[in-house]
Amino acid sequence: MTTPTAATATAVAPAGAGRARARRSPRRTARRIGKGAAVAALLVFTLFPAYFMLASAFAPRATSGIDVLLPTEFSLRHFEYVLTRAGFLTYLGNSVLVALITVVGSSLLALLAAVAVARFRFRLRTTVLILILVVQMVPLEALVISLFLLARDLQMLNSLIGLGVVYIALSLPFAVWMLRGFVAAVPVEVEEAAYIDGASWGRMFWSVLFPLVAPGLVATGIFSFITAWNEFILALTFMNDSDKYTVAVGLRQFFGQYTTDWGAVMAASTIITLPVMAFFLFVQRGLVSGLVAGAVKG
Repeated sequence: MTTPTAATATAVAPAGAGRARARRSPRRTARRIGKGAAVAALLVFTLFPAYFMLASAFAPRATSGIDVLLPTEFSLRHFEYVLTRAGFLTYLGNSVLVALITVVGSSLLALLAAVAVARFRFRLRTTVLILILVVQMVPLEALVISLFLLARDLQMLNSLIGLGVVYIALSLPFAVWMLRGFVAAVPVEVEEAAYIDGASWGRMFWSVLFPLVAPGLVATGIFSFITAWNEFILALTFMNDSDKYTVAVGLRQFFGQYTTDWGAVMAASTIITLPVMAFFLFVQRGLVSGLVAGAVKG
C-alpha cells in the first residue's frame, strides 16, 4: 500500500518534469532558429559575390549597379563578346596548356621527392626538408625579379612551356610536404611483403605504393591546377605577346583607364570559374574513390 507522501511525490514528479520540458522546449526552438539564421546569413554572405557575378554576366546592359540583383531579362551578349571579339578562347587554351604542364610536372617530381625523403636515409635529409619549407614561406613578390632573370638567361620568356616550368617550381614545396605525409603513412611492411614476393622496386612502386598515395597525389594536383590557373603576376611579367596571355592576364583588357566594361568582366570571370569547378568536381570523385581503395588495400 502506497503512503500519501509517496503517492504525492509520484504524482508531482511527472508534472514537474513535464513543466521543465515545456520550459526547455521554447529555448531549444529558439536556439535552433538562431543557428539556422546564422547559417543562412553565412551562406548569403558567401554566395552573394557569385550570384552578383552571374547576374551581371547575364544582364543585357553593362552595369555595376544594384539593378542587376533582381534581373527581369537575361542576355548572352557579354559572353558572345568575350568569346569571339575579345579573343578569350585563346587565353583559355593557353591557361589549359600551362595548367596541364604544371599538374603533370609537379605531381611527378613531388611524388619522387616525397618517396626519397620519406623512405631513404641520406645526409642533410632534415636540412633539405627545412629548405623546402622555407621556400614555401617566401612571398611570390620577392621571387619575381630573380625568376625573371633566370627565365631570361634560359630563354624561357614569352613561352607557355617556360611559364609552366616556373609554376612547377612554385608548386613543388607544398606538394612535396603533402605527399611526404602520405608516403610516410604507408607501412614499410607492405613494401617488404612485395619484395618478399619477388617484386622489384619499380614493380612495388607502381603496384603497391602508388595506389596508396594516389589520394595525396590528387590533392596536390588540385593545388597545382589552382596555382597555375589563377596566377597573375608572373604571367604578366613573362609574357610579351597578347596571344600568349593566360585568362588571369586576359581579364585585364576589360579594365580601361577611365571606364570598365563590367558586363564583360563578369562574363569572363564566369568563364574562368567554370573550368576550375569542373576540374575540382571531377578530381573530387577520384579523391574519394582513391581514399576507399587505399583503405581496402592497406
